[in-house]
Amino acid sequence: MPRIPRRKARRPHLPEISLTPMIDTFCVLLVIFMIAAPMVQHAIKVDLPHGKAREGSKEQEFVVTIGKDHSLYFNNVAVPRKALVGTVQKALGKDDEQPVYVRADASVAYGHVIEIVDDLKNAGVRYVAMATQPH
Repeated sequence: MPRIPRRKARRPHLPEISLTPMIDTFCVLLVIFMIAAPMVQHAIKVDLPHGKAREGSKEQEFVVTIGKDHSLYFNNVAVPRKALVGTVQKALGKDDEQPVYVRADASVAYGHVIEIVDDLKNAGVRYVAMATQPH
């Protein structure tokens, strides 16, 4: 009797997903965001006056920036002077304890900065802090 060759039982090949390219891509994106995030925070160039006092907050910061040409920005977004109060009130919501930082270029007249601070105070902002550059 001739012998019939048996077929070898083949196991089905299970596809594998290589995670190495995905992890490499994730690491590269993480490094890019770590480098880009501080640049975005200070995208508007102002020459801050020097000061020794330093305040810090771990909460979301609200920053009003006054440029050399008296242009106004709220959290790095250009805002017309008439809309500044409404924009700040909308961002603060019901949390009037949250400080609003004012970054003004050193060449901006003190009177103009005080007008902006007065507008913020009249809008219900309890704490307005002046941002300075450390020595």
